[in-house]
Amino acid sequence: MRKQRRKDTAPEIAIRRILHSQGYRYRVDFLLPDTRRRADLVFTRCKVAIFVDGCFWHSCPMHGTVPKTNTKWWVEKLARNVERDRDTDRLLKEAGWIVLRFWEHESPQAAAEEVAAVLTRFY
Repeated sequence: MRKQRRKDTAPEIAIRRILHSQGYRYRVDFLLPDTRRRADLVFTRCKVAIFVDGCFWHSCPMHGTVPKTNTKWWVEKLARNVERDRDTDRLLKEAGWIVLRFWEHESPQAAAEEVAAVLTRFY
């Protein structure tokens, strides 16, 4: 697990490039206030947090799999990841943040368009 990237994954970079080319500026791998959690992209002034979730690590309903070895441990681990995601969403929404989550298999262009649509309320 140590070799798994926590930030700068290919899907994150693709979305960041599109948003940057459209003139948006953001924080990367940003430690969220009053939590021990990080968002992949953050627009601090607008309070918009964006997460690009990996299909394996966040149990994508379409592509998520469970390893065949040590299955019980992995099922529990992945369930904790999903629960932490829900808790993070709840904490941020209670603090007035807008939370956007995308799967790594989603089109970066479509994700960037959704982010831009939310940001147009603030710019």
